[in-house]
Amino acid sequence: MARQLDEQIAGRFPVGRRLRVLDVGMGQGTQALRLARLGHQVTGVEQDDTMIAAAREALAGEPEGIRERVRLVQGDGRDTGVHFLPGSFDVVLCHGVLMYVEEPDPLVAGLARMLAPGGLLSLLVRNGDALAMRPGLSGDWPGALAAFDTTAHLPHSRTDSNGGTPIRLGLDVRADRLSALTATLAGIAAPLHAWYGVRVFTDTAADDAGLPDDLETLLAVEERAGRTDPYRGVAALLHLCGVRG
Repeated sequence: MARQLDEQIAGRFPVGRRLRVLDVGMGQGTQALRLARLGHQVTGVEQDDTMIAAAREALAGEPEGIRERVRLVQGDGRDTGVHFLPGSFDVVLCHGVLMYVEEPDPLVAGLARMLAPGGLLSLLVRNGDALAMRPGLSGDWPGALAAFDTTAHLPHSRTDSNGGTPIRLGLDVRADRLSALTATLAGIAAPLHAWYGVRVFTDTAADDAGLPDDLETLLAVEERAGRTDPYRGVAALLHLCGVRG
């Protein structure tokens, strides 16, 4: 997914421009630190005590120049209007967060308001059109059958926004449909510009599975599938990129 995000950034902004990035629900800070290392000014927002402590620890181990480019804020992503002025950021990330929010539209609208004109909104959501895939491929036939009839709530693991170690929360979470989010983005003046599938073939891998010897080939396959119909439509997650008008 990092490659997809970098592709969208490169396609929208001049090479070498230092961007103002807001990472809402940054988790352990993997994505925020990666972007800071690339030279961008990053503000990370995270509510969970354990996650933000891990992010602070990771940031403390970075060189001073990178530490100066990162600001960490402990707070709810729905309160961005309290902390920041509208139009303050060139890029806003919200990865793996909407699945924990019962009513996502106000959150997404608030994130869009944080974008400067032409800014990029990057969302990573659970794919509500493919809920039966994981239980079906795992041979959980009752679970697969039930997934056809659910409107969105199934057990899930939280990971950090760049695919870090899964953290079992024991919570039921939502999923979003591509068509609904497309309409939402259009309605808040940040229409969908591009979308990708994430975890097309690897969603059933065990959480503690080691890295395969042919990791590069696996990543190449996932990258290709995430851009190609019909494969991307059955991915476990969707990566949507909207552009502020």
